[in-house]
Amino acid sequence: MAPHTPAQVRGAALLADPLLNKGTAFTADERAALGLDGLLPPATETLDEQADRAYHAFLGYDKPLHRHIYLRQLQDTNEVLFYGLLTRHLEEMLPVVYTPTVGEACRRFSEIYRRPRGLFLTYEDRHRFREILRNRPGGEVDVIVVTDGQRILGLGDQGVGGMGIPIGKLSLYTAIGGIRPARTLPILLDVGTDNEELLANEHYLGRRQHRVTGDEYDEMIEAFVSAVEAELPGTLLQWEDFATAHARPILTRYQDRLLTFNDDIQGTAAVALGALTTATKVAGTALTDHRIVVLGAGSAAIGVADMIRAALEEEGLSEQEAADRFWFVDIDGPLVRSRTDLTPEQRTYARDDEEVRQWGGDTPDLARVVREVKPTVLIGLSTAHGAFTEDIVRTMADSCDRPVILPLSNPTSNAEADPADLARWTDGRALIAAGSPFPPLKVDGREVPVAQANNVYVFPAVGLAVTASRATRVTDRMMVAAARALGECAVRAGTDGATPLLPPLASMRDAARDIALAVALTAVEDGVAPEAGEEQLREAIATTQWTPRYGS
Repeated sequence: MAPHTPAQVRGAALLADPLLNKGTAFTADERAALGLDGLLPPATETLDEQADRAYHAFLGYDKPLHRHIYLRQLQDTNEVLFYGLLTRHLEEMLPVVYTPTVGEACRRFSEIYRRPRGLFLTYEDRHRFREILRNRPGGEVDVIVVTDGQRILGLGDQGVGGMGIPIGKLSLYTAIGGIRPARTLPILLDVGTDNEELLANEHYLGRRQHRVTGDEYDEMIEAFVSAVEAELPGTLLQWEDFATAHARPILTRYQDRLLTFNDDIQGTAAVALGALTTATKVAGTALTDHRIVVLGAGSAAIGVADMIRAALEEEGLSEQEAADRFWFVDIDGPLVRSRTDLTPEQRTYARDDEEVRQWGGDTPDLARVVREVKPTVLIGLSTAHGAFTEDIVRTMADSCDRPVILPLSNPTSNAEADPADLARWTDGRALIAAGSPFPPLKVDGREVPVAQANNVYVFPAVGLAVTASRATRVTDRMMVAAARALGECAVRAGTDGATPLLPPLASMRDAARDIALAVALTAVEDGVAPEAGEEQLREAIATTQWTPRYGS
């Protein structure tokens, strides 16, 4: 299936194709040759002029959701202009294109739906998935992002509205990683929804039934994977916002069979490890010195621990020594070995019951765990707003000179703490990264940006790396390499003790190349990419990273 070229598409049909449309940037000669005379205003603009005009239009909308809708409409009209605008204003527009605004866009998907993008695969069509994949609008695909809409950000089951997440993610694969927009494919697996509000909404656009579960669900996932293998072999498949009960089993089942990874498990983990790497260097300590308390024990939280544990093992600790650096707390208290509700992945981090009994009293809460463990690192992936209280944070700071505190739950309404409070409660000593955007902190009369531990720091670079290196798998070591490279980028970008734990978002296209190089080199080392030297890979990455500009 070959994509259209301007020679095949003319007139109004050309203006309706977002991958080919240049709008007012079509020259007089092009307008005459392509049947566009009279279809456009007389003025001819450059891409810069169009982007400046579009930016003023963007600013004219007062609400983030309205700005999101405007950008999506622009993307559906002229993709080069959309990406030209987005790359010029990346830091400002990232919260509008993706989290936190994309959460509201998912919640109101059926209400604001304008134009189709990507593929919707329903349970009833599972035997026709390969045939339906052939209906995709382009040809070859470098990256697929797929969700079943069950665990969208911190909002829960959004059903078909979850499609906003793959669309938003892929726009960042392109804006930052440089994956060509024509070679991306968002997919929504519609297995129904258990959101009663959606099922009762007469305008809901998804499958109006409760979710498929059990063997039937697994059958649909297998049908989807088989169709991708047959129709788009070698394509990077990213799993996004699947519920904990499905996320880890799917990753375990397919990570050695496909070029695939789960961004909530591995992407979140790599960003957290990157922030921790920077914090460790700023504090002048070693990674192996840390004692880590994690609030929340879902797939993302376990993924973060798994990646930090892998890095600790690379630093020389045994598997058990690395696991012993962690203390997990969930809604039922600490993860201890006597609990019968733990998954095998959670059980890796379960503590001996006797250790907890020695503390005395009832089942310890987070405050008690912090008091007893005296952690150097506190990570939140619980969606429990305000869980990192002043008492907990001050207790931690009393026994730690530079506490590392990562309230990673998003959107902002689910954050475990406000970074401004964390800074105040620790007299500015805390090293902080949050899961959502927050205003800069005032430290010694200066404004210090709050690092946003957004997966955007990693997944576009991974996509760029595997595309450029022609990797066939995403290994754990590749993700650790991404995290370490991310930390190095942050250290290089900083100038003093106020160094943000992650690089400035505005420079992420440049950082993505450095991170992609580290990932690609590791892919070669792991034997999952063809042999290539550093300079070869650097050149391949530079060539692969697409830049929005008009062709003739």
